[in-house]
Order: sequence, then C-alpha cells, then structure tokens
Amino acid sequence: MRFDIITVLPALLESPFAHSILQRAQKKGIAEIVVHNLRDYATNKQKSVDDYQYGGGSGMVMSIEPFAACIEMLQAEREYDEIIFMSPDGVTLNQSTANELSIKKNIIILCGHYKGIDQRIRDIFVTREISVGDYVLSGGELPAAIVVDAVVRLIPGVLNDETSALSDSFQGELLDAPVYTRPADWRGHKVPDVLLSGHEAKVNEWRHEQALERTKTRRPDLLE
Repeated sequence: MRFDIITVLPALLESPFAHSILQRAQKKGIAEIVVHNLRDYATNKQKSVDDYQYGGGSGMVMSIEPFAACIEMLQAEREYDEIIFMSPDGVTLNQSTANELSIKKNIIILCGHYKGIDQRIRDIFVTREISVGDYVLSGGELPAAIVVDAVVRLIPGVLNDETSALSDSFQGELLDAPVYTRPADWRGHKVPDVLLSGHEAKVNEWRHEQALERTKTRRPDLLE
C-alpha cells in the first residue's frame, strides 16, 4: 500500500513515520509512505504556495497550481484509489473508514494550511474529505499521520499478532474491555478471577459484557 502526502512542512512528518509500527511496515515493504514538499511545485521564484483570497477577508489561501501540478505528476505514474483532503469540515474519521481505506492500494493525502485550499482543488481532484475531530489545527500534517497510522496497522502482516487489530475498540461498534497483566494482585487490587480461570468461553463472555457496559457508560452514541 502506498501513501503520497503533499505538504508544505515535510519535516513535520519525519518522526511519526520513523518509529514503531509504521517504521516496521515500511521496512517489511508492506507500506510505502512518500512525503512531497508542495513548494517544489510552486510556480514563482519565491516558492510561495498561497495568495490572498478573492472577495477579501482575513487569511491566505493555498493556491491551485502547486497542488494540481503535484497531483497530476503522481497520477501520471500510477492510479490512485483516493485523494483525501484533511479538513475540519470533512467526515469524522472512525474505525469503519480506516477499515475501508486499508484495502486500498494507492492514496494521496493533501495537507492544508492557512485559511484553506482553493476550492477548485477540492472540486476537481479530492475524492474524500476527512476530519479528526471538531476542532482546528495549524495544518493537516498531524491529521494525515493519524489517518496513515489508523490504516496501516490494519494491513495483514503489519502487526505481530494480526488478531489484535480485530479486537480493538470500535471494531465491533463497542469500546474495548478492560485489560490486565502481571502481577495478579497489586497492593490489594486484584485481576478479575474469570481472567485467571483459563476458561476461554467465560473469558470471552466477560469481555463482551465489560465492553458493552463500558460503551453504554462512555459512548452510548455507538449503540444508537
């Protein structure tokens, strides 16, 4: 699977992709993550990629030409399943979306800045707009990293235990059940007896009950 991320701050994405699961996925050749500096596609000597907005108003707008040039260059090399724009007014990212994206082959992610990007880029090129929450960040780089992390970990072969991702919170529209490890008794706080019983059916039943109760308490909207 390949991600091409277009940004004015490529250095901001170096660390998220250079560690842990995302690093292993790239070393295994399962995921390819390529970051493109939008300024390389600027059409002026100053390498600026923004301009004043028509109609007046505060805030600069990212120009159409650099984005179009980079996207069209990439499209000439391969076919893309999705061109995603990270935007606070996009559809909120959830586990279902991550699952859907994990079976794609090639994805472009656009990282906005300033007041936003020229609407024509969204109209002509973008196939999906995704938000990571109802708040505004300084740019789309961190949200892009979140999308890549949420998707890549679902690809077979990335996690050492492939069943782990299938039991995460939200996979079954429920939050995850509580988890414990050694010691079984820490300062009088004990692990539930059922988890020490070795009875798989009872353990699974307990986990489902706990997941359901936790979801009712913390995220009842998931059960609606």
